[in-house]
Amino acid sequence: MLLRIYPENPSPKHIQMVQECLMDGGVIIYPTDTVYAFGCHSFKPKAIEKLSKLKNVNKKEADFSFVFSDIAQLSSYTKSFDKTVFKLMKRNLPGPFTFILNANNSIPKIFNNKKKSIGIRIPNHAVALEIVNQLGDPLITSSIHDKDDIIEYNTDAEILYDEFKNKVDLVVDGGYGDNQASTVVNCLNDEIEIIRQGKGILEW
Repeated sequence: MLLRIYPENPSPKHIQMVQECLMDGGVIIYPTDTVYAFGCHSFKPKAIEKLSKLKNVNKKEADFSFVFSDIAQLSSYTKSFDKTVFKLMKRNLPGPFTFILNANNSIPKIFNNKKKSIGIRIPNHAVALEIVNQLGDPLITSSIHDKDDIIEYNTDAEILYDEFKNKVDLVVDGGYGDNQASTVVNCLNDEIEIIRQGKGILEW
């Protein structure tokens, strides 16, 4: 199913349809402030398995990120971090960044592994944030790479729908996406390092 949701004024009815799909264990494609991404409910094991197969990775080895609605929500999944890291995230989120933090014991339970870190995103995109707000739990997410050797990311939801309509449960069309991924900031052990420069320009 291809569902159009306008970022300027996301329809509550359409957001609810996405939420119900995720609660039923569905995998979606949705827009962010960077590129289009796969997403599923963080507490639906079969959905995580399906997402892993889409990415052609083992669930125990998957390097998926989590999408949160705000900084307060992520405290249930991370260990405590110092004031410098908190201020940095407060200054730059919502925004096109993935922050790598120390995970607490919730993350190994979700992935059935010994994962000690978590990538967190709070995208500056109304549709993505409304989906997470309505869901009440974070999304597990992964960017969608294009098969083209030149174009790394597809920006057109209708093309993504044609490609994945038999592999995902719902494609959310939020208009043309960006073709640049998030900036990845490593904050493990309270040390700050940009390990991938993407769309986001970090404000210190």
